Parts: sequence; C-alpha cells; structure tokens
Amino acid sequence: MKTLQKFGGIAALYEAAAYLVGMIGFLTVVNVSGVADPVQQVALMADNLAFLYILHLIVYVVWGIFMVVLALALYERLKDGSPAIVQTATVFGIFWGCVIIVGGMIYNVGMQTVVDLYGKDPAQAGTIWLTIHSVFEGFAGANEAIGGIWILLLSWAALRTGALSRVLNYLGVVVGVAGIISIVPALAEMFIAIFALGQIVWFIWLGIVMLRSSKSAAVQKPAAFVTR
Repeated sequence: MKTLQKFGGIAALYEAAAYLVGMIGFLTVVNVSGVADPVQQVALMADNLAFLYILHLIVYVVWGIFMVVLALALYERLKDGSPAIVQTATVFGIFWGCVIIVGGMIYNVGMQTVVDLYGKDPAQAGTIWLTIHSVFEGFAGANEAIGGIWILLLSWAALRTGALSRVLNYLGVVVGVAGIISIVPALAEMFIAIFALGQIVWFIWLGIVMLRSSKSAAVQKPAAFVTR
C-alpha cells in the first residue's frame, strides 16, 4: 500500500505542475483560444505545431494517466471508512482521467489534420477545426463537472472518516462544488477558473500528505520487525 500511496503522491504533484505548465503555455506562449478566427487559429497552430503537440501530451494525455493512478491510490487510502462513496468517486476519477486522455488525443490528431490541410485550403481547414475543437471542448474544456464530482465525493468521504486534514477536505468541497457549477454555461468561465486555481492548491497539499504517509509507513515497518 505504501508504494501505491507514494505513486499517488507523485501523481498529485504532477497534476498540479501540469496545470501550471498549461496556464503558462496556453495563455502566455501560444494563446490559440485568444484568436477568434478559426483560420487564424490554424495558422497559429501551424507555426507552433511541435510545441502545442508536446504541451497537449503533458497537460492532457499524461495528466489523464496520472489521474487514474491517483484515483486508485485514493481509493486504497479511503475505502475502509466509507466504501460506497469512495467506490463511486473512483469511478468518476478513472472516467475523468480517460476523458482527458481522449480529449488530448483528439486535439493533437485534429490539429495535425487541419495543419496539413491549411496549405491547400485554409478556409476548409478552419471549418474542420471548428468541428474538431467543439468535440475537444465537449471532452476536456467546456466544464469541469466530472472532476468536481470526483473531488466532492472524495472530500465528503474523507470528512466522514477523518482520513485527511479537515481543512484540505473543506477545500476539496469548495473546489468540487465549483467544478459542478461550471456545467452552467453562463457561469462556466468563472467557476472553471475557481476550480483550476483551487485544484492546484488541493493537488499540491494532497501530494505532500500522501508522500509523507508513505514515508511514515516505510519507517514504521522495519521498526516493528526489529521488536519481534
């Protein structure tokens, strides 16, 4: 169990780091979403194809893989105290990770397709990109309801059992509720921002807690062996 907790802690810290990398990359280096015209978006992607491809691998595909690891590690940690809630949360966590992986793959494959087409027919490339981007948004960008449900359920279970810090759990409740509210179109932008910023803090805090607990278990086990 301590090995899984260690991997879970590493996964949580990676999730936070990937969020920060994504914010820097997408908002300050290549801001495709800041361009309204889809043809100009494709032109911007053509000029930064390798960078955007790697960035989406980091922020979506690898992020989703680590999410599955983290969901399983938290299941192992919390399952005894509130099994039904944690089982439900784990389903949402693994599903969320898979959705993010698929979203990242759709973006990268679609981006390559429209960039290849751009040199022949820019207008058609822009039209196709609108469709691809809509599918991507449906998977990984338009709202954070799935992730919100996962964090809310985990925090609820941890509050009932006292498995994690109460303040960390209260933060998780706030972040989870923000993610769920983001499903409302008129509120999506504001609550996605609250969810993302809150989740960075939550992931870092959670990762530290899980790594410390795995180290404590590793120290206690040899001590118990010596006393026998």
